[in-house]
Amino acid sequence: MTPLIIELKNGIHAGEPVIMLFFPYNQELIGRVRKYPGARWSQSKQCWLIPENNFNRNDFLALLGNQYNIDETNYKQTAEINLPKGYLEKLQQKQYSKSTIKTYCHYFKDFIKDFQKQNLTEISQDEINAYILKLILEKNISRSQQNQRINAIKFYYEKVLGNERFFFNIDRPKKERKLPNVLSKEEIGAMLKATTNLKHKCLIALIYSCGLRRSEAINMKLEDIDSKRMLVKIKGAKGRKDRYVQLSPVILNLLREYYKEFRPQSWLFEGQKGNEYGAETVLRVIKNTARIAGIKKRVYPHILRHSFATHNLEQGIDIRFIQEWLGHDSIKTTEIYTHVSKNNFNFKNLIDDLI
Repeated sequence: MTPLIIELKNGIHAGEPVIMLFFPYNQELIGRVRKYPGARWSQSKQCWLIPENNFNRNDFLALLGNQYNIDETNYKQTAEINLPKGYLEKLQQKQYSKSTIKTYCHYFKDFIKDFQKQNLTEISQDEINAYILKLILEKNISRSQQNQRINAIKFYYEKVLGNERFFFNIDRPKKERKLPNVLSKEEIGAMLKATTNLKHKCLIALIYSCGLRRSEAINMKLEDIDSKRMLVKIKGAKGRKDRYVQLSPVILNLLREYYKEFRPQSWLFEGQKGNEYGAETVLRVIKNTARIAGIKKRVYPHILRHSFATHNLEQGIDIRFIQEWLGHDSIKTTEIYTHVSKNNFNFKNLIDDLI
């Protein structure tokens, strides 16, 4: 039997350098590729993508084994970029989240790559501003990404090197005021009815009923479900804060059924090897369930949290309670949901009397 050929190519996706993987459909190979950190399927490019900064050729070949042939005709290996001493260690000391550490390291390596011929301590404020502007003009980075890249750079100069905060001052973009996408209660119900997998149903129901972030669902442990007080404890959430959210009796019964069938040992939602569920797995579960339910909107884990907040507001819950449940520092953050609540539109339209 002729071994499958995997073609590697350098490319750009969403303004970021990636390694593109092309190969004929093969379930076993897909299973192996999925295990590589950061690997994801691109519908637009019809191939698997791995962020270039995540990609190590030797690690990738070791994961695949010897039964596949690699075509590297259109692949150019980039030089390994090392973080300066103390950068990663300082992030870990300050107990930044895994996600933030990954983002900062990725963006700061990009920064280093652009200034490889210079000493980092000698880069001027004007050069840093020019670097950010180039990313905006050439890569069309979002406002959110611009802020993250600025923070990654500032972290090195201010926290690692200990320079004063006024070492450089990069103009930050005005924050976009985008309204969150929301599913209707009927669409949430359709998703819950669409899945026959009890673990997937519990995952979706818990995220929606408690307004959880994806990371909060992944990090939840069995002891965080307090059935006596009918509360769910969310530990070490964004900003390293704990909070409590009400536990629905319906969800408690669903979780009991789930526990009897799956017997998780530590994490509430565990993978096949007893490890915590992966972020990509959660995304895949929710997107696939929405597709089966016939929902045409773009569905992703955070839309369930948006829907939780909006639906509670629509049924008359005080916004200060919703703020507490979501773990928002400021009421202004929670007030965004007042702009998508259908209560704002429960008025007779002026045109109704004219046609």
